[in-house]
Amino acid sequence: MPMTPPETPSIRIAAVQFEPRDGDKGFNLERIEALAGRAAREGARVVSFHECSISGYSFVQTFDKQQMLDLAEEIPDGSATRELIRIAGRHNIVVLAGLFEREGDEVFNSYVCVDGNGLVARHRKLHTFVNPHLTPGSAFTVFDIDGWKCGILICYDNNLPEDVRCTALLGAEVIFMPHVTGCLPSVMPGRGVVDPALWERRATDPVPLRMELNGPKGRGWLMRWLPARAWENGIYAVFTNPIGMEHGQVRNGNAMILDPFGEVQTECHALGDDLCIGLCTREKLALSSGRRYLRARRPELYGPLTAASDQPPVTEPGWRLAYRDRTSS
Repeated sequence: MPMTPPETPSIRIAAVQFEPRDGDKGFNLERIEALAGRAAREGARVVSFHECSISGYSFVQTFDKQQMLDLAEEIPDGSATRELIRIAGRHNIVVLAGLFEREGDEVFNSYVCVDGNGLVARHRKLHTFVNPHLTPGSAFTVFDIDGWKCGILICYDNNLPEDVRCTALLGAEVIFMPHVTGCLPSVMPGRGVVDPALWERRATDPVPLRMELNGPKGRGWLMRWLPARAWENGIYAVFTNPIGMEHGQVRNGNAMILDPFGEVQTECHALGDDLCIGLCTREKLALSSGRRYLRARRPELYGPLTAASDQPPVTEPGWRLAYRDRTSS
């Protein structure tokens, strides 16, 4: 049985962005292996990919239950998870990636952490919405990587401050935040989709595209809330997101790692597949304001946070889902 690595004062983590293909697990796993290998060569111990990076994500909006079951796989015995384990073992790293999971007659939006020995952790998205046949997860996820306490929250999970706070209270020092987001239809001023023609012209005329991806449609929106999650909880936030075309829309990438002060420590800037590597240290955790705020909490005052509502919970994005268009027509 392999020995547990000793607690380490620092750890190098890679956040990756790449342009996926809808439903093409073979292609996506090839990109995952190539980028994981690059991360390992550049000194990363851990490499993180975006939400549903293996299977694709937005294209399932109009899938029926059987189509979702056919796309999904068991964890850890499915072929995709086994391939991730092989990749992790080959490069002697820890790999995190997302896919649709099948358990019995239920389908989950899941994100796994593996090393060369097998499955380390799995998180099931708590706030699902992209397809009505998805079952939401029912638990927070905290686990160890080389003595570091880590958590996972998938996309919309991170938009609720309570989810990040609870994961931090369970001990997480690093929270992996895989997304498929940005450049979506929105009622917010300045937001909306990006013209795909700009992506097609990225090699010859990159400036207009870069302005769109880094403006309020993409990175600017992230900067409204993502640094706050890291700062208010005193955690490292590992944000991942696809770049380029994803189900007919442009995604902005901007994979990055934020430190416990809410500062962007490292970030991808390429208009294409890329990765960035951040060094996470416990010194920053100890000095962060968020760690002081956690100790200052007065839970006896927080009854309204857990009081039952007279309305059922509703998870919905700020853009209209294709399956709702189908049912309303």
